[in-house]
Amino acid sequence: MMTFKGGKKKKSRLLFVCLGNICRSPAAEGIMATVVEKNGLQDVIEVDSAGTSGWHEGELPDERMRLHGERRGYVFDSPARKFRKSDFDDFDYILAMDRQNFTNIKAMATGQEQMDKIYMITEFTQQYPYYDHIPDPYYGGASGFELVLNLLEDACEGLLQTIKEVELRQYSHL
Repeated sequence: MMTFKGGKKKKSRLLFVCLGNICRSPAAEGIMATVVEKNGLQDVIEVDSAGTSGWHEGELPDERMRLHGERRGYVFDSPARKFRKSDFDDFDYILAMDRQNFTNIKAMATGQEQMDKIYMITEFTQQYPYYDHIPDPYYGGASGFELVLNLLEDACEGLLQTIKEVELRQYSHL
């Protein structure tokens, strides 16, 4: 578990964002929740997901994504919701799956502090640095879902490493 000098802990809140919140972002949420739990950090890292559109609000993730995730031991069960302006206040990291969603989120930001929270999830990949976005598997076949899971597993591990480094630096003066 991540504890800091003086016993102070800061909860890092992560929001994964794609278009409909039924494939990529709920998969990222489920993968990251698993990574966080395996590292015993569920008390200091919280995860959620959203979509820039409200097309699927309230729906469970795509059945195909859930099936591919289950095969790897993940549970993708958070209902879809639309990204909202208040998410800028509620989250420390807002992680877009692709350039269009990144642009859409940035357009909603009202200042530099909010802009500084927005990242492309692929900024955190370690094994797949040549991918600049997480492709949408919705209209493709099984190989597309598997690629998305590979990319997200890599990015989530890299993101956790980054958060650990940032948080440890932030609290090293205590």
